[in-house]
Amino acid sequence: MQKIRFFLIILAMLVMITGCQTVKEKTDAIVEKENEKLSEYIGKSASKLQMELGKPDEDFKNAKGNFEFIYNTKKYLIPCERRFEINSENIVVGFVSNGCF
Repeated sequence: MQKIRFFLIILAMLVMITGCQTVKEKTDAIVEKENEKLSEYIGKSASKLQMELGKPDEDFKNAKGNFEFIYNTKKYLIPCERRFEINSENIVVGFVSNGCF
């Protein structure tokens, strides 16, 4: 009886560990796809970014003197924020994506 109980505990732990790994792999793949999509805007003009994504929800000058465009959305009630940094020549030089999938 003790061996069966031990075996069932080990089996349950193994299932939980592999389940978590599968979720992590899927999440990583989604994040990678999001980053690939957004990295296409690097080196492009801010006007092209706005033509494709629309007017940003917020825009301001950061500490470096560059503009930041912020786009906020929600998917399944989870907030998504995409920030793009625009240099003085009006070119996208960076982005950050939080909560987007």
